[in-house]
This record gives sequence, structure tokens and C-alpha cells, in this order.
Amino acid sequence: MVSRTDKARGAFRTIGEVSAETGLAHHILRYWETRFPQLRPVTRAGNRRYYRPEDVALVRRIDTLLNQQGYTIRGVQQLLADADRAPPPAPADEQADLTAMLLAIRNRIADALRQDESIKPR
Repeated sequence: MVSRTDKARGAFRTIGEVSAETGLAHHILRYWETRFPQLRPVTRAGNRRYYRPEDVALVRRIDTLLNQQGYTIRGVQQLLADADRAPPPAPADEQADLTAMLLAIRNRIADALRQDESIKPR
């Protein structure tokens, strides 16, 4: 029999495995599936749930928000919905262009400040 520790990091988890890993009851996980549209484990024959690694991460995030940070169900729903509506991060090449532009601006400001210091009488 394969133990839970032998399972690959990216492997799908059953509801029992997620429950054991997080300490959350099965019925809580099934309830959260009805309340959070982002939490959609893969279902197979017989309605068996298989949680992807990103589903498990979302379960942990919801658990933290609800049980440690004191958010309500509605508050977590809004927080997750806002995160879904956020614009995607810029591609790496756009970030590199932006970084280069900001560095050029910083250097021009530094040069201007040095020139200003050299002009002031002492």
C-alpha cells in the first residue's frame, strides 16, 4: 500500500487525503465547493472527488482566511472574486522593459540632483 508521503507533489488527492492533510472534515470541503466557485475538484465515476494541487492550495487559503484571519464566508467570496477580476501580471518582457525605463528615470533624477548640488554655492 502506498502511503500519503509517497505520493508525488503534483498528484491529485482524494477528499480523504485533503481532509487528513488539512484537518478539515469531508462535509466542510463539500460545503465549500458549493460556496466557492473557484474550488472545483475533478469528479470521476461515482462522483469521487480528486483535488488538484491548486485546489488543495485554495482549500488551505480559504481555511486560513476563515479560521485564522476571521473572515466570513461572504468576505472570502468577495476576496476570491476580486482576485479573479484582477488583471493578469505583465509578461516578463514587459516587466523587463518597465524595469529598464524606471532605472533610466532614476538615473536621470540622480544626475539632476548631482548637478544641482554642484551648482549651489557653499
